[in-house]
Amino acid sequence: MAEAAATTPSAPKIKIKTRKPRQRACDEKSEKGKLCAGHLKRWYDYPKAVEQLVGAKAEIYRCEFCKTLYKPDPNELPRSYVLRY
Repeated sequence: MAEAAATTPSAPKIKIKTRKPRQRACDEKSEKGKLCAGHLKRWYDYPKAVEQLVGAKAEIYRCEFCKTLYKPDPNELPRSYVLRY
């Protein structure tokens, strides 16, 4: 019983994908092949482990269901700024 308590589960892998142009829903598939289709929301307060992977104050999005991270499309303008008329 002490041996079971001594083993710790491995840390979950953080999956980072690149968004397609104008992508708003997650395109990750489950083990059964079902599409997640969760809304991608801008993630501002991410933990230090994620900050080490993507950088400080990076524009990052996260699926509301499967928690997959998405970087913005490099060919698209950043959405970090307010529209200016």
